[in-house]
Amino acid sequence: MLQRYSPEAFFDEMFTPDGEVRPHYRRFQQCFAPLARDEFDQKRQAVDLAFLRQGITFNVYGDSQGAERIFPFDLVPRIIPAREWELLERGLVQRITALNLFLHDIYHDQRILKDGVIPPMYVLSGKHFRREFINFNVPKDIYIHVCGSDLIRGDDGRYLVLEDNARCPSGVSYVLENRGAMKRTFPTMFEQVGVQPVEHYPQELLRMLQHLAPAGVADPTVVLLTPGAYNSAYFEHTYLARQMGIEIVEGRDLVVRDSRVYMRTTQGLQPVHVIYRRIDDDFIDPTVFRRDSMLGVPGLVNAYRSGNVSLANSIGTGIADDKVMYYFVPRMIRYYLDQEPLIDNVPTYLANEEADRKYILENLSKLVVKAANESGGYGMLMGPKASSAEIEEFRKKIESDPRNYIAQPMISLSRHPTHISEGEFEGRHVDLRPFILYGEKIVIVPGGLTRVALRKGSLVVNSSQGGGSKDTWVLYGDE
Repeated sequence: MLQRYSPEAFFDEMFTPDGEVRPHYRRFQQCFAPLARDEFDQKRQAVDLAFLRQGITFNVYGDSQGAERIFPFDLVPRIIPAREWELLERGLVQRITALNLFLHDIYHDQRILKDGVIPPMYVLSGKHFRREFINFNVPKDIYIHVCGSDLIRGDDGRYLVLEDNARCPSGVSYVLENRGAMKRTFPTMFEQVGVQPVEHYPQELLRMLQHLAPAGVADPTVVLLTPGAYNSAYFEHTYLARQMGIEIVEGRDLVVRDSRVYMRTTQGLQPVHVIYRRIDDDFIDPTVFRRDSMLGVPGLVNAYRSGNVSLANSIGTGIADDKVMYYFVPRMIRYYLDQEPLIDNVPTYLANEEADRKYILENLSKLVVKAANESGGYGMLMGPKASSAEIEEFRKKIESDPRNYIAQPMISLSRHPTHISEGEFEGRHVDLRPFILYGEKIVIVPGGLTRVALRKGSLVVNSSQGGGSKDTWVLYGDE
């Protein structure tokens, strides 16, 4: 079925420019090649039906066709050889280590600001910098416990970090469900190809959360705090809670008494020691942040300050999620670790810097412009694909609030063979979101969420913008 596939003028994950299968895909190709088109279509339909029955969905805000959608899944996996993964793993460990040191520093001594490595204005004006938590010591000195860093590859095949998701990164449930679907569909292929497992992620996540428990708590009660069924990642919230064997709760299910958090149960109030929160800071406690929030728990911040409950991720991590801070991560790595970054950033321009702003405004039709605190593909201008009206609209936004925008060159993401219709395959652009857990040690489950832009020519892989996903196979070896 891949005989007529053309890699074209892009870096293709599976094929070399002359059409040869890359070494780490050869065993997969040997297993996949004998598959008849009809058999492949049957397998694909069976997976779609299973996803539908299991409710593997995401929500799209403001969609007139209905909020809930099945997450599109492509049966051709993205494969990463062991040596390549080892470099990514080391680079991601380096990155989360530096980000945590940065967060501890800016909420305490602020050395990196005093030494002029990062201009203080960028941190102090950040939308998610929480002055309320200056000099507060978070449990175990860890701020980001779960991080999803987005990686891409350009024309030369080099990996680059596109952004760090340090608040409430989502997508790991699809990693696990995709793997389950592939194992049901191709049960013998995993052993033949030699694929590292990902199924232990929920146990690693629970172990990390238990590690955060307040001092003296031997058997902590852990809960997952969700905004509720209308949140875009609600499927993931319920899935992870079920996999870890913990309760999923909404704000109304928790109550604070004497600076301690309790869960309402049919047997009365039960103490809660660790909260894996999937709610942004703004909504987590109406007595401290947004007073109109109906999603949070009144008094939760006070219980957190008192050391009676731990939160993952910690309050205040959002400043590390700011796309302007992304620009400075290489400086953080050099400053705190005295190392060179193992994975580079995409070249980035800060609209608040006069020279950069001049360049951005003169080249809007060639650049990708992003708002500092938007996600999901929103608040973004794809200059080469934008209309003149859209470009002028962003020009005004940048001129009125330059601190809120960065710009990057349009990177032609690597492509991967993807099923289009009736056994036909074409190249579609992909990225990769590995998930990093930081507890007693740093753990990265081999692989991550490979997102794929299903629209021809599109570079936007977000599910909310029409993207899908693939299973990501990390090999035990290099072939």
